[in-house]
Amino acid sequence: MTDATHAPRLLVVGPSWVGDMVMAQSLFMTLKQRHPGAYLGVVAPGWSLPILERMPEVDEAIALDVGHGEFGWQTRRAVARSLKGRFDRAIVLPRSWKSALVPFLARIPERVGFTGEQRVVLLTERRKLDKRVLDQTVKRFVSLGREAAEAGTGDFPIPAPRLRVDPDNQQRLRATLALGERPAIGLMPGAEYGPAKQWPLAYFRELAASLTAAGHAVWVLGGPKDAEDGDAIAQGLDHVVNLCGRTRLVDAVDLLAACEQVVTNDSGLMHVAAAVGTRIQAVYGSSSPAYTPPLTDNAEIHYLALDCSPCFQRTCPLGHTNCLNHIRPERLLRAITGDSRTIARQG
Repeated sequence: MTDATHAPRLLVVGPSWVGDMVMAQSLFMTLKQRHPGAYLGVVAPGWSLPILERMPEVDEAIALDVGHGEFGWQTRRAVARSLKGRFDRAIVLPRSWKSALVPFLARIPERVGFTGEQRVVLLTERRKLDKRVLDQTVKRFVSLGREAAEAGTGDFPIPAPRLRVDPDNQQRLRATLALGERPAIGLMPGAEYGPAKQWPLAYFRELAASLTAAGHAVWVLGGPKDAEDGDAIAQGLDHVVNLCGRTRLVDAVDLLAACEQVVTNDSGLMHVAAAVGTRIQAVYGSSSPAYTPPLTDNAEIHYLALDCSPCFQRTCPLGHTNCLNHIRPERLLRAITGDSRTIARQG
């Protein structure tokens, strides 16, 4: 363990997805626990900086605004120039060649990451990824913050992400969005990866109607791409508010913290909800709760484990999406209201 008077300056090249960025906090927490007094910088897409500001472990967030699939040489070189001489060690979470460029160009002495895409020159320490041992995304992230021998066993603690909540912003949002005082259930119908991860909108709408009849408010949360789906859920239903595209990502942190429970696909907002401690009802289709679970004990998983699951496809290769269609709204309603014995019998 590094002495606090000689604490290292650490740089992490972060992931490009909301859920992965939240899970990366487990690595940030590990680094601060292992190196008291360390200075931690994170290179990340600009959209994620407000999320990083809610992580007390992050001392500096550095924007790298390069789109998916874009090389962005000038941008990467400018960011690298700003980092020269400032960090001792870099941890590169993505496995792409491009992601390792900034630490290399910044001449950071130690650069660690998993072997991939011919990064022999770019990394000074290349680790082989054993997917059987590091069988979760969060394990892979945390392992890069530990010594190689220990990391290779997969036997190490995984601290759960914990995002800071802003009560003042929470109250402001309640007032400006006219959310009322009913106890709220959040619904998150989106999943950036594709429809094979999305519970049917008709089921979300049926569940919303049942919840409002039971005295709840329902907040539909998501990004601008989810606005149309939010309308399909909320239209004509009292006490159901479509917030998709009407709030910032950082506002979702505070709104999810204000919900009593949420119903969500395997999505980025699921991980945000887990990181603010809200009770989660997580619906899994084409993906696996073993690989990307919500990192909280306060969650119930709804997953049928069909013979064809998990396929990890964007759309159902068999054309029926039974892994989601056979999880009925009444199952989620019973889970929310606490009848877990009935849910267990249904499987």
